[in-house]
Amino acid sequence: MPRAAGSALTNPGRIAAGARGAGSVLIAGFSTRALVESATAAGFTAASVDAFADLDNRGTPAVAVRPEGPGPGRYDVLGIARAAAGIAGQSVAYVASFENHPNAVRLLARGRRLLGNPPGVLMRARSPSLVSAVMREHGFIAPDIRLRAGRQIRSRSWLAKPFASGGGHGITRWHRGDTLRRSHFLQQHIRGVPGSLVFVADGRHAVPFAFSRQLVGEAEFGAAGFAYCGSILARAGSTSFPKADAVFDTACSIADLLARELRLVGVNGIDFIARDGTPFVTEVNPRYSASMELAERSFEFSVFDAHVRGCAGVAPRFDLAAARRDSSVEVFGKAILFARRTMVMGDTRSWLDDRWLRDVPHPGERILSGSPVCTIFARGASDAACHAALVRRARKLYQKIGGSGRRSA
Repeated sequence: MPRAAGSALTNPGRIAAGARGAGSVLIAGFSTRALVESATAAGFTAASVDAFADLDNRGTPAVAVRPEGPGPGRYDVLGIARAAAGIAGQSVAYVASFENHPNAVRLLARGRRLLGNPPGVLMRARSPSLVSAVMREHGFIAPDIRLRAGRQIRSRSWLAKPFASGGGHGITRWHRGDTLRRSHFLQQHIRGVPGSLVFVADGRHAVPFAFSRQLVGEAEFGAAGFAYCGSILARAGSTSFPKADAVFDTACSIADLLARELRLVGVNGIDFIARDGTPFVTEVNPRYSASMELAERSFEFSVFDAHVRGCAGVAPRFDLAAARRDSSVEVFGKAILFARRTMVMGDTRSWLDDRWLRDVPHPGERILSGSPVCTIFARGASDAACHAALVRRARKLYQKIGGSGRRSA
């Protein structure tokens, strides 16, 4: 069972007096199960609209608006917002990828209390040139950004990234002479270890609550390229990053800066590439992100309660640095398993009994190649042990579901 980190948890974001039964909330986005789970545990009545309505989604109701295109992650955000309009909820919160669509957030929040960053904040936080300028202005190093592919671009390694990015999809290596679409920009390709820091903001300061290494493009989980496929919490002295503690300290300072300068509220995250003790921030995620539920498992930190507090301008008190030093807390990790080929699921109802497995697909559900199948969790005495446990779980599950045709799970 997850354990609290002793004295590290000073008011660890648990439910405040009067929070239980505080009302109903609608949660919308690509995959809502994790935040619905957190909201329900915090005493809220939660409904959801997303692309899956997974078997273990506790939303009441849990409504699916299926993806339009053939590829993973391609769905209609405005369609999600329109579907949400007919579902009751005093408040509304969003997950990926509403942060890329301020107009959809306006529609989603119509007639409800918005729990999350408002459209104006999203536009600033999702501007790669603005974020880079803010960081440089305050003495932090940031990857170079180019909005156009001109001849003046110096000879170095570049990535072409969508402005409306999410989960690493659509990112490609760019070479001089390649066409750069208007929907993309160029970002300096930093070679290092991908990671993230997630935090609660109150519009003035940031309170970090999880620091993790990201799993990207790992074939063991059916991923490729720059696709995000999981996270592993990084404890103090972690070997996940070179000079991990220096990376952590700098990332915390950057989060505090961005919370103040961008006026962030609620839960947010920054993605970075760590190289030689420096985190090169590649993206700001001004909403709930995938690594956050690891804090609930490891530190018993209520993410949704913290989100509500932050949106009200009151950030919970939490000492992540102390929690990371607590050697009695094991390392927790998660991995998203992607389909290696198109398949039709068998009877997945027994998966609901496994507390180390989430985002359970429905029996008979057709899952396209490259689309997410489910999420698995593991823990270990070290980062490496946790990763090895995730790989073993993934291997067993792939053997169980097979890869083609209808299989019994």
